[in-house]
Amino acid sequence: MTTELEFEILRLSDRRLALMEQLLDLFGEAFEDPDTYGGARPGPDYLSTLLAGESFIALAALKAGRVIGGLTAYELKKFEQARSEVYIYDLAVATAERRKGVATALIQALKPIARERGAWVIVVETDRGDAPAEAVYEKLGRMQEVRHYDISPEEEP
Repeated sequence: MTTELEFEILRLSDRRLALMEQLLDLFGEAFEDPDTYGGARPGPDYLSTLLAGESFIALAALKAGRVIGGLTAYELKKFEQARSEVYIYDLAVATAERRKGVATALIQALKPIARERGAWVIVVETDRGDAPAEAVYEKLGRMQEVRHYDISPEEEP
C-alpha cells in the first residue's frame, strides 16, 4: 500500500529475503544492538521458512527501494476462545525517517492482517521511559500495567 508520506508498506514473504536482511540491519542500528541482529544471523533457508510460516509477520516501510522502517510480529493462537492475539515483537524506524508517520503506518498495515487472522487484539511492549514509542502506542491504544519476566530455559533456580 502506498501512502502520501512518500513511502510504501510491504509485507515480506519468503521471496523477499534481501529486504528481510535490510530489516535486520535496521533493527540492529535502531536498537544499538548489532550483535543480536547480525552476529549469528540465520541463513536464507531459516529466514525463508520463517517468512513462509503461519505465525510470523514482517512488514517493511520502503522509500526509494530502501528499508526505512519495519515491524515483526507473531500470531499467538489462544486456547480459551477461538481467537488469537498478534504480538508486535520489534518495531523500528531509521533515525532520519522518524516522526514522519512510518511507525503508525506500519501498525495500521498490521491491523487488517490481524483481523484476517481472527485476532481480537494487537499487543506491544515498550521499555519505560521510551517516550517516542510510548507516544505512538498511546495514540493507537490503551496501556496496561503489567510486569514482564524473562525466564531462562538454561538456568536452574
